[in-house]
Amino acid sequence: MTRAMVLGLLLKSGPMSGYEIQQKMISAKTDKWAYVQPASIYHALKKLDQEGFVALETLEQTGNRSKAIYSITAEGKQELKRLLVNAFQNSSVLFPTDLYTALTFMDEAELDDIILALEKQQLAIQKVYEDLKADQEEKAKFMEMPQNVLYIFQNIYDQCELQLSFISKLKEDFLAQRQNASPINSV
Repeated sequence: MTRAMVLGLLLKSGPMSGYEIQQKMISAKTDKWAYVQPASIYHALKKLDQEGFVALETLEQTGNRSKAIYSITAEGKQELKRLLVNAFQNSSVLFPTDLYTALTFMDEAELDDIILALEKQQLAIQKVYEDLKADQEEKAKFMEMPQNVLYIFQNIYDQCELQLSFISKLKEDFLAQRQNASPINSV
């Protein structure tokens, strides 16, 4: 999705340097919701340039530094459309494969360690949820969010809530198992 992100930002925001694209991605937290790391854009820009999807518009010199400004080409606009249509048709269901693998072989770990690990995962998901909520609320103060962006936020929240519910259920079950496995103190 890095290619689509770079092409989309150049189309929507106009010509930019790699640094400017990176800053927009950091501001939008693309590493959280699109799994696009801002540092990956330089490699993507180089490839997109080689393929004719972006063009070097100007090379600005500031002291010892040069700043390459890229723009999207007509071919790049077509490539973006192709990437977007492919993204809409690809399955968007992602399974927590690490968790599923751990559940498969959980008998090989200590129940207390598993419960502690689930609590850590729960906190991490809760943090992502709260950070994105705060980010959405902050952006809403300065701009009206388009409906397509609101769809993204709502789906992220739904996914987080679903996973938090699943982890809570696992913890409840495992705590009950631990309780049942403990020797009962008789008087």
